[in-house]
Amino acid sequence: MRLLGQEAARVRAAADAVVAAAAARAADRDLLESIPGVGRPTATTVLAERPAVDRLPAAPAAAAYGGRAPKAFRSGKSVKRRTRLSKAGNARLRKALFVLTQTAVRFNPILRRFFAARTDPTRDGGPKAKKQAIGACMRKLVMIRYGVLKDRTPFDPNRGSRIAT
Repeated sequence: MRLLGQEAARVRAAADAVVAAAAARAADRDLLESIPGVGRPTATTVLAERPAVDRLPAAPAAAAYGGRAPKAFRSGKSVKRRTRLSKAGNARLRKALFVLTQTAVRFNPILRRFFAARTDPTRDGGPKAKKQAIGACMRKLVMIRYGVLKDRTPFDPNRGSRIAT
């Protein structure tokens, strides 16, 4: 058990060294850590798995890269299944976002309200299942992350007028 702890510490130190070597990545990591619920390990994983923000034309492209874009299933006129979140994109990033979002829903005021609005029993159309709400929060978190990195400003929970919609 002690050996595993030492190995984990070594891997964390190596990841920190790689990120610190690139000053821009270190600044990006600090910006991501300003988002409540985002810690150093997750920020490092997200930075390693995603392309640079200037390579993405807009926030929806960032969501699609992480597999958080809606995918409609239609075949002609007769087959119209429910729209689901796409599983295209970077699987490691998607897994990291899932774990990150589960934590961020507890600590991030925007995501907490967004999650509560999706799971509210009095919601029009009925409440969403917990994992559906987590998927919606993952997309919202990608949008927040994109905005923080694109604007080069720390997270501000009071920014934006449509917080829980």
